[in-house]
Amino acid sequence: MTDRFPSACPYRHTDFAAEGLDLDPGYALLRRDEPLARVTMPYGGDAWLVTRHEDVKTVLADPRFSRAAAAGRDIPRTLPLPDQQNASLVSLDPPEHSRLRRLVAKAFTARRVKELRPNVQGVVDGLVDRMVRSGAPADLVAGLAWPLPLTVISDVLGIPVDDHDRFRRWTEQSVALSAADPQVIKAADDALRAYLRAMIAERRAEPADDLLGALVAARDEGDRLSEEELVTFGVNVLIAGQETTAAEIGNFVYTLLSRRERWEQLAADPELVATAVEELLRLTPLEASVGGLGFTRLATEDVEIGGRTVRAGEAVVAQNASANRDERVFDRPDELDFARESVPHLTFGHGPHHCLGAPLARLELQVVLDTLVRRLPGLRLAVPSDEVEWTPNRAVRSVRKLPIAW
Repeated sequence: MTDRFPSACPYRHTDFAAEGLDLDPGYALLRRDEPLARVTMPYGGDAWLVTRHEDVKTVLADPRFSRAAAAGRDIPRTLPLPDQQNASLVSLDPPEHSRLRRLVAKAFTARRVKELRPNVQGVVDGLVDRMVRSGAPADLVAGLAWPLPLTVISDVLGIPVDDHDRFRRWTEQSVALSAADPQVIKAADDALRAYLRAMIAERRAEPADDLLGALVAARDEGDRLSEEELVTFGVNVLIAGQETTAAEIGNFVYTLLSRRERWEQLAADPELVATAVEELLRLTPLEASVGGLGFTRLATEDVEIGGRTVRAGEAVVAQNASANRDERVFDRPDELDFARESVPHLTFGHGPHHCLGAPLARLELQVVLDTLVRRLPGLRLAVPSDEVEWTPNRAVRSVRKLPIAW
């Protein structure tokens, strides 16, 4: 980062480039001097970038910053294709969003997630057993980070084991930041949606005790989910349940093993795992190093934020990872500290669009770390940390391979 930050607007999204899990120091300068900054997005033109914790919370929760107004339009954004999911939870505003979330939440309760713990533990144990039998070095990404969330979310939705590999392929293609032919991305999304339509038809004919079956049956005062809403939610759950959780598993283990004293702290006191997960969620940026600036919202009226005015119709993106390092909220924000008494991170969002799958993600992350520190307390990187490969062309940051030994 150079002294061009902050400076004359706009910045390019490529100006905010950082390696691995580093957060570009330019965000700290923007938080200090220009909390509402003009940026040129990868696609669609310029938008306002919000970087402070308080302001990010405002953008995420204030109804004057609309997701529905952005859906289906060629607006400033991170991904190549405009968001066409008008029935998606992430693309609706209240009251439509409230109706859909209320129906969906009935099938995604804390009780249901708690009941999944024995199954998640069993899957983790089986994957670790297989990894240990194969011997070191092993690739944690291929052996654990990807198979676990793919297996769990497929089981939750009721997807047969034989179809797991193609779901992973469709997911990888659908979240690419770019493609030689953008239609590859659309084709993957179309394939996911066609498959889920067929599953929904099966659940209507023969009810099943899985998430899709529960959603098909979900009602609220005579209301129910339309087929388009069901399909869109299924796609969202599959992608979020695989891609983001797999990325975080690899990223968390990399972070701990490259900060050896933190790994040893957890191995010595596994009771810290739940606290460690929250601190890792705060410190570990999920958005892609280049271009990953979250969902775009459009202002429906003039709004003052960060000391400046966003005009009606202008695009705004909130940088959650920057908010999670805000010096106004977190003491020593760039340090990984398991002793923090409060970790009000915004990794799962805030307000009406707070991630419904957050309890499931937390469960998987806690079970993985607890199992690894208890069973493999001597776990270590099998290559120097600066030789770890990172996955290119993704909307989320993730290690491509994580060679480990024990």
